[in-house]
Amino acid sequence: MKKTVWTFGLISGAIISILMLVTIPFQDELGFDHSLLVGYTTMVLAFLLIYFGVRSYRDNVRGGSVRFGRAFAVGALIAVISSVCYVATWEVMYFKFMPDFLSKYQAHALEKARADGASEDVIAKQKAEMDKLGEMYKNPVLNSAMTFVEPLPVGLVIALVSAGILSRARKRDAGGMMPGARGVTS
Repeated sequence: MKKTVWTFGLISGAIISILMLVTIPFQDELGFDHSLLVGYTTMVLAFLLIYFGVRSYRDNVRGGSVRFGRAFAVGALIAVISSVCYVATWEVMYFKFMPDFLSKYQAHALEKARADGASEDVIAKQKAEMDKLGEMYKNPVLNSAMTFVEPLPVGLVIALVSAGILSRARKRDAGGMMPGARGVTS
């Protein structure tokens, strides 16, 4: 299981990181709303490796069958490894190349609130909350934790779906034996 999880997790992590590096330079042209759509789409693309990882585990390690719980565990671990790669890439990008990201995002969110007709009280409260978030975001540990919860739920959903699609119990042969078993019944 370890080899499958690490292999597919690191491949998925490389894909999600490369796609982040490729798409972030276009963030200002796309705007924050479209950047979110592009970002989550790239996550889904990278997390498709979860399906292939679970299938590889089922076919190559478990002899063609895997139960739902084990399939989900494999998928979830692949998602965790990929998410850690995403966090590592984001931390480098944010602290080394994009230290103004949060201030740009705050300005966008406040402008959107004004355009939506929010009162000045609501905007002032939102600014105070965002300033607090900005202070928290300066701490690399909190920044990493907040960043980790961006891709992980997407990966876990894909792990659940993959486990549901790929899990199946072993079929017994006519004599009640499991395929590949030598004189042992289960």
